Amino acid sequence: MLSLLLNLLMLNSLISHEKEVDIHIRINQLGYLIEDTKSAVVFSKSPIREKFELVDNDEGNVILQLKAERNNAESWGEFEYYYTLDFSEIEVKGEYRIQAKKSRASSTVFSIGDAYGNHQESLLEFMRQQRCGYNPTLDMVCHQRDGRSFYGPLPDSSYVDVSGGWHDAGDQLKYLITSSYATAHMLIAYEMYPERFDDQFNALGQAGNNGIPDILDEAKWGLDWILKMHPAADQLYHQVADDRDHKGFKIPDEDNSDYGWGANSYRPVYFATGKPQGLQKYKSEATGVANLAGRCAAAMALAARIWKEDLDDPVFAEKCKQAALSLYALGREKEGYQQGNSYSAPYRYNESTWADDMEWGAAELYKTTKKDEYLEQAKAYALKSNTADSWTVVDSTDHYRLYPFINMGHFVLHDLVEEPFKKELENYYLKGIKYTLQRANKNPFEVGVPFIWCSNNLMTGLITQIILYEKMSGDQQFSAYLAKQRDWLFGRNPWGTSMFSGIPSDGEFPEKVHTSLYILLGLEVPGGLVDGPIYRSIYDSLIGLHLEESDKFAAFQNEHVVYHDDIGDYSSNEPTMDGTAGAILMMTHWSR
Repeated sequence: MLSLLLNLLMLNSLISHEKEVDIHIRINQLGYLIEDTKSAVVFSKSPIREKFELVDNDEGNVILQLKAERNNAESWGEFEYYYTLDFSEIEVKGEYRIQAKKSRASSTVFSIGDAYGNHQESLLEFMRQQRCGYNPTLDMVCHQRDGRSFYGPLPDSSYVDVSGGWHDAGDQLKYLITSSYATAHMLIAYEMYPERFDDQFNALGQAGNNGIPDILDEAKWGLDWILKMHPAADQLYHQVADDRDHKGFKIPDEDNSDYGWGANSYRPVYFATGKPQGLQKYKSEATGVANLAGRCAAAMALAARIWKEDLDDPVFAEKCKQAALSLYALGREKEGYQQGNSYSAPYRYNESTWADDMEWGAAELYKTTKKDEYLEQAKAYALKSNTADSWTVVDSTDHYRLYPFINMGHFVLHDLVEEPFKKELENYYLKGIKYTLQRANKNPFEVGVPFIWCSNNLMTGLITQIILYEKMSGDQQFSAYLAKQRDWLFGRNPWGTSMFSGIPSDGEFPEKVHTSLYILLGLEVPGGLVDGPIYRSIYDSLIGLHLEESDKFAAFQNEHVVYHDDIGDYSSNEPTMDGTAGAILMMTHWSR
């Protein structure tokens, strides 16, 4: 009898241990605001029959008993049982953890309160790392010979000065497609939340204040480069370098790429003709330049107001205003889209929308000039972009085809139009939000984005769209959905990881990112938003992907979606400049 009893005790111990190993709790590692909908996801390979507890991490006291509510959405990977824990009723600041009552499986510690601090400044730290020309993170100068023009009014290979700007991602190309959006996004984030940005760096990005919020110093880095790319009223360049850049990891001022003038020398700069381009067999499908011209016009019109009204710099303000006018006129003349150029690989930025950008440019120009013609044109472009310009109403799309990932023009135009038109603009956002919500209801994490390449950029776009919709309409019905999309980015996901490097500093976050500065120098810069989870079907089709180390998330991958914290995975773990910039408004919204 004693032997039987001992065997039963040992068996119970093994079962308890298996439960502890098998139960996984996913929370927002950064934490929750007092007023948030607060929830965690719990999953296991077997049914969970125990309750959970919300514990005060400092005192060890049980604050709340939590019942696991079964989520019957389609399972992910090897795990068949998913549950949601809701603790929204807790509105007391503190440090907490969630633990299983019997098996003692536990989440990481998280906060309730002012969880978001000023992490928008962390994102700006990553942007400074991406600077081309003088790079303050490395304290060095790179790519001073950018570039030699192609397709433009000058003979091919003529020199034009397009130094500056930002490196696009882990590579060292520079695109007006992404830089125009990054610049305009930072400016509109400042305009919406001017009091929430620090001044700890100068214009060069060096430590030390200069009386200008750092977000405007960073935006001006983009504005100055856009002005170089637009050297005359009828001229616009759109890209510096191409995929000949991809010759392994390298320090920016030791660029081994050779574009015909030797390594670490001149790089091509492509003129925006509005027609298909490509120096080798891969050609773009360009039809115009209005996508670039409209976004750049929006950025310049925003800058004209900010530098005049907030920074008392009428000279630079006027320069930006004149650039906004000529850029917008160029977009009117050549309606259509300019895509990115590739050289020896089939990958490029496939943007194929433009009316949304012209709407944004026209709306900002109206706010800057008060000329009625721009308001009427903005309304006309808004109606044109109301069709299929948004990824939010489709199940999949090509890489960057429906770019940018949110139509900011609708938000800017909303305050300028009469009530019926306001409703039409609100309904555009609403339709996209509802469509993504249908997708979210089909998975246990309630995530609304398709996992195409750069899914995290889609996620920050969706989050921003919900935030702006709430501001436009006052409708709060999606607040719980909004919280779950945000929480996905900080750990409420299968892998339990944040999607921003270094955030939170004591949490699980992308570390082995696909960038030269990490791989060659071990440089860890916080604030970079990585590409994010990707459909396995896309991952398996991409050229040159490999893992350098064993997959620490192997147990949490599935046949549909993968994410790897590995330097060899450029599809899911490469931080992008525009993705990071596109998250600044979102991060600022929740900051205190």
